[in-house]
Amino acid sequence: MRVFLTGASGWIGSAAVPELIDAGHRVVGLARSDASAEALAAAGAEVRRGSLDDLDVLREAAADADGVIHLAFKHDIAFSGDFQGATDADRRAIDVFGDALAGSGKPFVIASGLLGLTPGRVATERDGQSPDPAAPSGGPGGRQDNARATLALASRDVRSSVVRLPPTVHGDGDHGFMSALIGIAREKGVSGYVGDGSNRWPAAHRSDAARLFRLALEDAPAGSTLHAVAEEGVPLRAVAEVIGRHLGVPAATVAPEDAAGHFAWLGGLVGLDGPSSAALTREALGWRPTGPGLLDDLAEGHYFA
Repeated sequence: MRVFLTGASGWIGSAAVPELIDAGHRVVGLARSDASAEALAAAGAEVRRGSLDDLDVLREAAADADGVIHLAFKHDIAFSGDFQGATDADRRAIDVFGDALAGSGKPFVIASGLLGLTPGRVATERDGQSPDPAAPSGGPGGRQDNARATLALASRDVRSSVVRLPPTVHGDGDHGFMSALIGIAREKGVSGYVGDGSNRWPAAHRSDAARLFRLALEDAPAGSTLHAVAEEGVPLRAVAEVIGRHLGVPAATVAPEDAAGHFAWLGGLVGLDGPSSAALTREALGWRPTGPGLLDDLAEGHYFA
């Protein structure tokens, strides 16, 4: 296929590009900077200049493609206080892609998130299909609304699917949540966890997540929700202990009421319990994660270089 890929030079996108090319697909990557364009060209992708705000560019690129994978998200503004602005931009892009692909039967795959979906119990691919009337409007819940809008495109003859990502898609070069926790531990002189640290985060290696996006593009049925989960739930205390050993600082509890002060922007997330299953995804697409687990990946040391 000729595949249009947003977020193509990002953390998962830069792994998805060779994954797609090695499988015989042609990749057209969206690039908003010269550096991104050069990286995509070097990886063997065709470059389409523009950003998520260039809706005409998105529309034309989708119409020219045999399928679309939408990975881009304005994380920079989302985690600096304007999550609503980021989800609004995401929704505009999704609507444009939906209109461009309607009636074609072509695949359209987007990335969404898992953390906070079903706090305290194991989330499955069947969860979150309908809005939760008790959930607050706006904020991170808006991304779930965008995912449901994507799935609804199946009724317009778009082979749409949503890949939900765990809070840590880890690997060498990661600058996400794990790197942030390491930075906080360095700064504070303690590797913290909230309460007793028994709360769990699902995890997956970047290479496994990239492979799932390819499989979704190729084979996911219309209206599918998929989970890029290699490990159902890694206790945050175990994560803190590995970080502490590598930095030579103690691992210690942080009271829930002190989490915001200790963890800054991560304060509302690091105490969440969000185990998740990928059993239905593995059954549907034959996805078998092969990358290292989160604790083993942390133990390799590249996060601390």
